Amino acid sequence: MRIAVDAMGGDFAPGAVIEGLVSALSDFPTYEYALVGDLEKVGFYLEKYGIAGDPRIHLVNAGSVCEMSESATVALRAKKDSTITVCAKLLKSKEADAMVTPGHTGATVAATKVLVRTLPGIDRPGLVASMPNQRSRFLLMDAGANPDSTVLNLAQFAIMGELYAQYVFHKERPTVGLMSVGGEDIKGNDLTKAAFHQLEKLPINFIGNVEADTAFEGGVDVVICDGFVGNVFLKGAEGLAHAMVFWLKQMLTKNALRVVGALLAQKAFVELKAQGSSEVIGGAPLLGVNGICIIGHGGSTPLAVRNAIRIAGECVEFGLNDKIVDRINACGLVHGVFHEGKDAQ
Repeated sequence: MRIAVDAMGGDFAPGAVIEGLVSALSDFPTYEYALVGDLEKVGFYLEKYGIAGDPRIHLVNAGSVCEMSESATVALRAKKDSTITVCAKLLKSKEADAMVTPGHTGATVAATKVLVRTLPGIDRPGLVASMPNQRSRFLLMDAGANPDSTVLNLAQFAIMGELYAQYVFHKERPTVGLMSVGGEDIKGNDLTKAAFHQLEKLPINFIGNVEADTAFEGGVDVVICDGFVGNVFLKGAEGLAHAMVFWLKQMLTKNALRVVGALLAQKAFVELKAQGSSEVIGGAPLLGVNGICIIGHGGSTPLAVRNAIRIAGECVEFGLNDKIVDRINACGLVHGVFHEGKDAQ
C-alpha cells in the first residue's frame, strides 16, 4: 500500500508532517509513502529526523502550496503543480492508494472532485468529522464539502456515514439522525423535510430528526446535514471549546487556593483535553471520491499526521470504497437514476 502525503500542508509543515511520518514508519512498517513537496525543504527534515534514504519513502516534487487564504477554485486553477494537486494526480493514476493532507480543505475537495472524480453512482463527496459527546463520539456529515445539498446528497451521506461508523465504532447497526430544529418530521426547512421521508425508507437505523444538543448528549452515532449547516456546527463547537478553556483558566487562577486545586486536578484536565483532541482522530475522510482521501486540521501536530496516515491505511484495508459502491447500488441511490419526485417531497 502506498499513501501520498502532502508534506507542505498545514501550519507547521513540513516539520510536523515529517515528524509524524517518522512515527508512521515505525508503527506501520508495511506502508510506502509518496512524500510530496519542495524537495529541498523536505530533504532537510528527512536528514534531521534520520529517515533520509528509507526505501519506503518516494519523493515527489511539487512546485507550489495552496495557501489557506486562497480561494479553492483559484488555487486549483492557478497552482496546477501544488502539493494537493500532485497528491490528487497520484490518487487518480493509482500510483497511490490514499492521500493525506493537513492543507487547504476547499482546494482538496476541488482537486479530488475534478481530478479523481467520485465513486460510481455518487453525486458529491462529503466530509465526515468525528466529534466528542457525553458517551463517546459521533460522526458529522457533511462537515463542509457541500454548502448546498440535495435530498440525494443527504441520502448518500447517510449510507456512507453509516458504513464509516460501522468501521469506526465497531457497530453493526449505528444510529443515523438528520440534523434539524426539532424532532418531529414536520420541523425544519424544505430540504430536511424532504430528506426525512427519503431517509426513513433506507435500510439504515434511522432515528429521525436530531437537534444539536441531542448529538452532544450521545443519542446518535451519525448526524447528517448539508455542508453549510455542518461547517457552522463544527466551527461553533470548536469556538465554544476554546472559549471554555479560556474561561476555565481565568476562574482557576483567581487566587492561590484555586491554583492549588487546579494542580491537584491536572490529570483530569489532561484527560478532558484528550477527549476532544483532533490529534487522536488525525483527520476527516472525504467520503465518496474514487480513492481514500484524509483531510487533517490546519494545525495538525506530528501525532495528528501519524493518525491521519493510520486512518488512510485502515480505510484502504477495510475496503471502504467498495462497500460504499455496493451499498449505494443496493439502495437504488445511484446518481442519474434517483429522482426527487413525490417520494422525496
